[in-house]
Amino acid sequence: MPMDPGPEESSETTGSIKDLILEQDEAASLIKNRSLLEPNEIVDEERIVGRDSQLTEITQHLRVAISNERPPNLLLYGPSGTGKSLIINAVCQNIGELCESRDIRFGVIQMNCQNIGTLGAAVYELARKVGNDIGTTVDVPEHGVPNKKKWRELYRLINEHYDTVVFILDELDMLVGRRDKDEPAFSRLLYQLSRAGGTDEITAQVSVTAITNDTKMMENVGSRALSSFTPEDVHFSDYDANQLREILRAREDAFHEDVLSDDVIPLAAAFAAQTNGDARQAIDLMRTAGSIAEKTGANEVREEHVREAQDKVEKNRVLEVTRGISTQKKLCLFATAAVACETGTGAAKSPIGYRVYQYLTGTLDSDQYHQETYVNKMKELTTYSLVETERKSQGPHSGSYLEFTFGENPKTIIETLREDSRLNDVHEDELRTVVNAQLNQ
Repeated sequence: MPMDPGPEESSETTGSIKDLILEQDEAASLIKNRSLLEPNEIVDEERIVGRDSQLTEITQHLRVAISNERPPNLLLYGPSGTGKSLIINAVCQNIGELCESRDIRFGVIQMNCQNIGTLGAAVYELARKVGNDIGTTVDVPEHGVPNKKKWRELYRLINEHYDTVVFILDELDMLVGRRDKDEPAFSRLLYQLSRAGGTDEITAQVSVTAITNDTKMMENVGSRALSSFTPEDVHFSDYDANQLREILRAREDAFHEDVLSDDVIPLAAAFAAQTNGDARQAIDLMRTAGSIAEKTGANEVREEHVREAQDKVEKNRVLEVTRGISTQKKLCLFATAAVACETGTGAAKSPIGYRVYQYLTGTLDSDQYHQETYVNKMKELTTYSLVETERKSQGPHSGSYLEFTFGENPKTIIETLREDSRLNDVHEDELRTVVNAQLNQ
């Protein structure tokens, strides 16, 4: 009968695990500063490149805080990974240091709205973040009290501890809230925060910076919020390949000297430029390539490590996005990606995508919606930066259609969606035959 391991055997096991950790740590000798390869790391200002005009513009707007004046509200908009959060955080950090030297109590409260469900949850989270910033607790519970009490607590904390506070609301368009309301939760949040300075409830100066990837977000802001928010707009465009190369070169000292082959940075920048001009993606590629090289025991990071990293990063990103979407959206996306694979351009016309969607729903015995619903669900997927839409004309007498263009490789999207067991039942050759039959009509 086997005996339980005694203390001596357990200690040997523990020792061997420690030895393994130390061996792996010694082998991982290519990267010396991993924090520089974290896409959301706030880096020193000399590492910020390719955003001179946005940096200058935001600085001009916010600099009045060092004279104890209220900065204007800002709207930073543009695609994901184009430096919006990086720039506003860097500017606010420097303004905070200057204010401190002048005995001005300046605060920055940042909240990512992606996973905040309701207006009440958003107000409580802001109060909690203020409490963390000043080292105190929030005196109201998260649940079971009216939102008015949460607002009063937030205002109390601000009044007692700040002269000026900047609220940075990242991915604000994701704060939709309850569907039975006349306007989305982000509109009501903007209204309350931007009008706070004009009420007796708050004496500190409040400035709001809204950050969004959705260029049409302001179209869904209610009239009251529009009249009180009135932001200064700052647009962030995609990085081009040259700017992405500069960004990566500004972080190449994350690696030990002479371990990056000459083609690593240009290739990582080119991959990121081909998709969305996303700096986060370029930095993530470098980090993943370095980790792959270390795991394989390579003495340098080479082109093949970047290519393997590109495949891995693409699949991880698509998996993260698609894991949470509904079955119907998966079917719409799967059908459209299948068309884009066969066209060879990464694009698919909506009428053809819909007919393939009809084939899929019939094959899987799933609910089938009208073409308008299919188009709307594909439009909704644009908020995840998986696809872009463009209306195109078929000619003066033939009407128009939407064309969906994929930011990621559509083959990667199909491979990832096939992890859903139902979609994996779709026969690959049969699907390709159906798609090509529709394309050749």
